[in-house]
Amino acid sequence: MFNAIKVKKPGGLDNLCVETIDPTKPDEHEIQVEIKASSLNFHDYLVAVGLLPVDEGRILLSDGAGIVSEVGSRVQSFKKGDRVLGYFFPRWDDGSPSIKKIDGIPGDNIDGFAAQVVTMPASAFGSMPTNLDFLPASTLPCAGLTAWRAMMVDAHLRPGDWVLTQGTGGVSIFAIQFAKMIGSKVVATSSSKAKMDRLKALGADEVINYREDSNWGDTVNELTDGKGVNLVVEVGGSGTIGQSVRAVCVGGTISMIGVLSGFSGEVPLAELFQKNARIVGITVGSKQDQKDMIAAVEANSLDPVMDKSFHLEDLAEAFKFQESQKHFGKIGILME
Repeated sequence: MFNAIKVKKPGGLDNLCVETIDPTKPDEHEIQVEIKASSLNFHDYLVAVGLLPVDEGRILLSDGAGIVSEVGSRVQSFKKGDRVLGYFFPRWDDGSPSIKKIDGIPGDNIDGFAAQVVTMPASAFGSMPTNLDFLPASTLPCAGLTAWRAMMVDAHLRPGDWVLTQGTGGVSIFAIQFAKMIGSKVVATSSSKAKMDRLKALGADEVINYREDSNWGDTVNELTDGKGVNLVVEVGGSGTIGQSVRAVCVGGTISMIGVLSGFSGEVPLAELFQKNARIVGITVGSKQDQKDMIAAVEANSLDPVMDKSFHLEDLAEAFKFQESQKHFGKIGILME
């Protein structure tokens, strides 16, 4: 018997419960995986607290890394002992998203990776990066891939381009790492002096305290010689979109990734129009995007930035730490 964390209705961190599960044997197209690590995303938090309603007893978490323990009779892509990484969208192979492709999210539409053992279709997994252990690898399928798609797939970022990141959550930190990996420049915002120092150490070329500088969009323009940034990795939502429009360059892109400061708000449409800029919604990426990202992670020996890690049975405490917004990088979950 193995442990799993399930959410009970109506949701809330007090309604997360540890239950023992008896995993099913894989059918001919499935594999069984011993999950070694996971990591937290804002999406997981929304499910856990009931803001994204799911079926009663849903096993949480969209990220998962582990070892194949059993293989179905017709599976050729994996063998017992392989190290594997889940896909956030197991039905999105390549190309543009569609309703069918972005269904079936682990920890949301189907049971996720907050379990010591899972049985899923082999197509729900890809190979882990060869340079990473389970915990850092588990940060890639959601946060890492979201940053990758926004920068490399959608905005086609190039060396010398400017990127604006917000805060110190997983997507923003990955965005800095990927930007520096290809020779782009970064302006990062935070409200903490200690975090600003860490952002500089990570490679941010410029940092801005957004609490002390409410017109940070203007400051971004000054720091980029009046041009603005080619890409804004927008995680704030309604509270930051106005300044993001001010900060973006003519013809630039605002990748709308998060809504940490609100789900709706005013957008300065005239300025957006004048700049010929665009706001694009980014929800993670495809399997091919993940394979491309992993190739880059391996080639550049990229090491994801981790903050605290918690054991599976302490998942509620991990979400409370996420709630505090004190973390820098990713929050890990260990299954053993």
